[in-house]
Amino acid sequence: MTDTALQPSPPASQGTVRASAGAIATTIACVLPVFLLGGLAVQMGHDLHFSPAGLGLAVSVYFGISALASVPSGVLVERYGPAVVARAGILLSAGSLLAVAALARSYPVLVVLLGLSAAANALGQLASNAALARHVPAHRQGLSFGVKQAAIPVSTLLAGAAVPTIALTAGWRWAFVAAAGAALAALPAVPEQERDQERTPAAGRAGRATVALVVVGLAATLAAAAANTLGTFVVDSSAGRGLSPALAGLTLTLGSAVCVVARVGAGWLADRRESGHVTLIAGMLVVGAVGLGLLALTGSGPLVAGVVLGFGLGWAWPGLMNFAVVRLHPQAPAAATSITQTGVYAGGCLGPLGLGAVAAHLDYPTMWAVAAVSMLLAAVLMLTGARLLTSPA
Repeated sequence: MTDTALQPSPPASQGTVRASAGAIATTIACVLPVFLLGGLAVQMGHDLHFSPAGLGLAVSVYFGISALASVPSGVLVERYGPAVVARAGILLSAGSLLAVAALARSYPVLVVLLGLSAAANALGQLASNAALARHVPAHRQGLSFGVKQAAIPVSTLLAGAAVPTIALTAGWRWAFVAAAGAALAALPAVPEQERDQERTPAAGRAGRATVALVVVGLAATLAAAAANTLGTFVVDSSAGRGLSPALAGLTLTLGSAVCVVARVGAGWLADRRESGHVTLIAGMLVVGAVGLGLLALTGSGPLVAGVVLGFGLGWAWPGLMNFAVVRLHPQAPAAATSITQTGVYAGGCLGPLGLGAVAAHLDYPTMWAVAAVSMLLAAVLMLTGARLLTSPA
């Protein structure tokens, strides 16, 4: 027996921490381009001549391509493993950031390069899901998925910090260069690839599982559309009704903080429940719908309560959804979550466009009412998906 064989394996907790840290780093690195665009929109819009509407279109294109790339990315993860695909996603994201810095001299070129980075988003998200499913013990996966999804707002913080530290001094192009360096710094955090044991999909439930995942994905589309609309329009709609933009902005920050805590808390709670995770999501969506409905009312009180409930809880479910799907489809976690993740990305693409059109042609109170109905329908579909996911073959 060799000395290598006599060496003890790393503690399970060490592997869990490494996998969780790698998933968080990968997720942040692969989503940096779109958040950096949002943070630097003023400086970039001035140079590349695009308006807030142009920014919205670019972000919608980003999430639309993410949706299209989601299922193929899941196939790649299942075939080549999460480590290989995570590194590919990080490299693609870093390359896209550098390309924007060097080549984006017009708005159309910017949109094309941002669309290229959307593929990195899908690769990184699904590789992270598979890594957590394979390396984190089942009784800790809920918290791990919650922390991973809660880490996404860190990209927003990094983008915001880039404005005063780099964009306003050296210029926004150097901010993209610095972001590329930050993305590449995530490469060492990706756990080494392990030789996976051969797995056979549960063929007996394949048809039912696929239908269930599509239903959950449709629910995610409706819920994400409503939640993304809140983040996009709440400040403008509040200002249009005479409320202070500063109050609306601070309220949105509060809602984001509640959302981070709720994502982690929902994951922690999920580890203490044997079942009913998708049903819990439905309950969160009902609360979120109440919050969106409050935004149709006047006054600062409904604004604060509406944002906290609508954004804080109505947008706190993605990590719980990924955990629930992985728990029910451990044989192919990336392929399964790629279907539901497609719904999340589709909502991010279609929500601001569709509901924004409602606001433009009617008014904001009507838009919030439609968003609330959308989230309620999402809750109904989540309950339907929960029954399909847990029904015997």
